[in-house]
Amino acid sequence: MEIMTDKQFDKIILMFEMILEGCKDLEDAKRKIKELREDKKEKAE
Repeated sequence: MEIMTDKQFDKIILMFEMILEGCKDLEDAKRKIKELREDKKEKAE
């Protein structure tokens, strides 16, 4: 089992803040996250 450090946790929260910035609603936030995940998958291939 891996334990997340405070620094790792803070970095994740900061990323969420950056993603959610400018979102009008929950659907907008979900769309942004989905786009980021798909972009990450494309780069991994």
